[in-house]
Amino acid sequence: MKNTRDSTKGIHISMLIVFAFVLIWSYIDAYTLFTWFFEALPAMLIVGVLVATYKRFTFTTFVYSVVLVHMIVLLVGSKYTYERNPLFDYLMESMDLSRNHFDRVGHFFQGLMPAFMTKELLLRAGYLKRSKMFYLIVISMVLGFSAFYELLEFTASKVTGIPGSVILSYQGDEWDTQWDMTMALSGGIIALGVFGKAHDRWISKIEG
Repeated sequence: MKNTRDSTKGIHISMLIVFAFVLIWSYIDAYTLFTWFFEALPAMLIVGVLVATYKRFTFTTFVYSVVLVHMIVLLVGSKYTYERNPLFDYLMESMDLSRNHFDRVGHFFQGLMPAFMTKELLLRAGYLKRSKMFYLIVISMVLGFSAFYELLEFTASKVTGIPGSVILSYQGDEWDTQWDMTMALSGGIIALGVFGKAHDRWISKIEG
């Protein structure tokens, strides 16, 4: 049992090292230092909280894997900005799209990751039991987190004086905020509906 725990902890440390390398990479030749800091800050805070609470509550490796992918998405956005991602610029030009859709990917993960984390925390900590209402609560919390993030961006715009069109990456889309929340909702639904059983198996391993 101890060897298994040590092995799992080693995997988690490896994930943390990968995050650190991607963080450094994102800083090098970033579009602007301010944009990098503003966009990378949430990733650093999330990882910092998870490290600080690791001994008190350790999530499954499944969840930490999703977190790592989401953090990489955030750091790629911080390096290039969400309007100028090279791959999605190429897709925009080759497919004659109206905008760079990389921010949609970010908001999808903004629903996917919190859904897994909320579900696991509520179940394993014994706050709630599985039911139709449980899944409704998880989805509601995902939407609440998405709305909270939009409010943070609004506050950042007001405090710094930077136009909302820059911070929020509207790219001329008047429904950008609504699309962001729709993508987060989609991420939450897919987390519970498509990957729910896979996540459950990881939780079962922890519960023994």
